Amino acid sequence: MLVSLTVGKVDAGVAVLLTEDKRLIEFPSILLPPDISSGSIVDITVSRNHESESRSASAFHNLQSTIYRTFGQKTPSPPVLRCRNATQTSVVLEWDPIDIATASLRGLTLYRNGSKAGTIPNPREVHSTKLSGLAVDTEYTFHLVLRTSAGTYSSEKLKVMTHKMTELSGITITPGQMPAALRESLNATVQRIGAKIVDTVRIDTTHFICTDGRGQAWEKAVENNIPVVVPDWIKGCEREGRLVGVRGYYLNADPRLRQVGPGVGAPQQQLRSPQQPQPSPTTQVTPPTPERATASQRGSIASDVRQSGSEEDTPPPPPPKFDPETEKVSNEASEPKTATDEQKVRTSDLKPSSPSVEDEEESSEEEEDEGGDEKAVEAGLPVREKQGEGSKTPEDDKASFHDVSL
Repeated sequence: MLVSLTVGKVDAGVAVLLTEDKRLIEFPSILLPPDISSGSIVDITVSRNHESESRSASAFHNLQSTIYRTFGQKTPSPPVLRCRNATQTSVVLEWDPIDIATASLRGLTLYRNGSKAGTIPNPREVHSTKLSGLAVDTEYTFHLVLRTSAGTYSSEKLKVMTHKMTELSGITITPGQMPAALRESLNATVQRIGAKIVDTVRIDTTHFICTDGRGQAWEKAVENNIPVVVPDWIKGCEREGRLVGVRGYYLNADPRLRQVGPGVGAPQQQLRSPQQPQPSPTTQVTPPTPERATASQRGSIASDVRQSGSEEDTPPPPPPKFDPETEKVSNEASEPKTATDEQKVRTSDLKPSSPSVEDEEESSEEEEDEGGDEKAVEAGLPVREKQGEGSKTPEDDKASFHDVSL
């Protein structure tokens, strides 16, 4: 097809061509002859290249096929989770190598009972994990979640039951340095209790048994915090019929720390010994202080004593001393007293009387004697002279200060 076009304007890189019906066409000036200018007429032949079209279509189809075979036929697979070993307080889980096809890995997460338990580090190389600190004889549910650029894929839920203390099938031991005879005995004991024995230290190894702490296996067990015990531990589990503690079975542990049977040991004997009854607290009651005679009663008694003394010509005994505190105590003795009041009374009785109190007692005795003498004179009875006082004579009255001999 031949087309004639008129050159309208030529600029740097672009030329404006006019058709017969006055339409403008921008055309690359590099494709025009070099000697054209405005007003020149050029003939352009236009034809379809079928061969080139075929080659281009074939290349595009091949590219689409390659993309489909690479990215469209295979998708990431959900992880497959299973239980490798279970004990009383731990579970070892493992899964097949993850297949993410051509997608990009975003992460692999482990869930326990619907809650996130942790993210698996380096999931392309790590294919197992161990969970510790679980409850005894308890059921748990686990599942994995794989996140990729092609989507999220979850594994099927796995239910795992931890063992009872009397179930020993979860024990997995790795033997270390020990005599050959002891190793044979260890193998027989492991078979009897239903435990497992492996030659190398693995993630599911629960105990490392040896008599000498050396070797690469022992170093790996210590590095992985696996209990290193003596062969007597597995025999103790068989004897007790349950999982026993490892505290007394370490290599350098004291054998006296081992618990051999529930009925052996001083603490058990102390529990069995009957408890001696403790004496109950008692309260001692002090008898009340006997009552004493009052001042008026003592005065009447003194007069009666003097009257009888005058008849028998014998000097009567001096009247008892008057104690105000004692009289107060005697008045309070008739009333019911508590233990605290009685203790106060006993304490007050033990206190020595002060000189001022003794002087008051002597003055009170003199007043009582004078009162008794006055009553005796009124009754016409003879009055007893006070001790230490003699009859005064006129000579004594006449005595002066200078007559006293020093």
